[in-house]
Amino acid sequence: MKVAIITGASRGIGRSIAIALAEEGYNLVLNYRKSREELEELAGILKTETVLVQGDVSKFDEAENIIKTAKESFGQIDLLVNNAGITKDNLLLRMTEEDFDAVQNINLKGTFNCTKHVSRIMIKQRFGKIINIASVVGITGNVGQANYAASKAGVIGFTKSVARELAARNITVNAIAPGFIQSKMTDAISEEAKKASLERIPLGKFGKPEDVANVVVFLASEKADYITGQVVQVDGGMAI
Repeated sequence: MKVAIITGASRGIGRSIAIALAEEGYNLVLNYRKSREELEELAGILKTETVLVQGDVSKFDEAENIIKTAKESFGQIDLLVNNAGITKDNLLLRMTEEDFDAVQNINLKGTFNCTKHVSRIMIKQRFGKIINIASVVGITGNVGQANYAASKAGVIGFTKSVARELAARNITVNAIAPGFIQSKMTDAISEEAKKASLERIPLGKFGKPEDVANVVVFLASEKADYITGQVVQVDGGMAI
């Protein structure tokens, strides 16, 4: 039996990761901030033991409770996927301090909070894997996303630093940087905007949440035991 925690698991990439790990036999602790109904529906179709836990990862104590619930429920934690994230896009001159801070708090501080709490358990186990969901804009930047790009660039730097710190305890820490992934958001944009976006992608198509989930499954597996501190871009060549 293996146990995985996925933050922000209600929809999109997080949901696909949950489905993929369940198929690999993981018991799951699925975190949500608001959308419990969506997770209850997901848990109902997963053929594995699943625990749902509410919590805002930007709050240190609530992040600790997510990790504590996983340990109390299953006795061990093999994998943490820091997936929770938000966007509040705007041009710099129109971006408010509140919108900048909110994105940093969820995307970057949330990753710190969960990683700090789980690392104590993994160090005692002398085993564990941590996978942080970053973004290709953390590598390239993007107009109107200074806050989001900064948070994801921070996740990348955090990943590399913590990978160095925890390697001696047999804990790997890696990041995945998705590009343009199909979602409700991308479905809503105009055909003209879609065409402009596709022109930036050498493969000429958008990714699917499953494309990211497949990389999570690999990095969580024994086949990736000698990989740490890396950033895997799942972007169709967008940031070559």
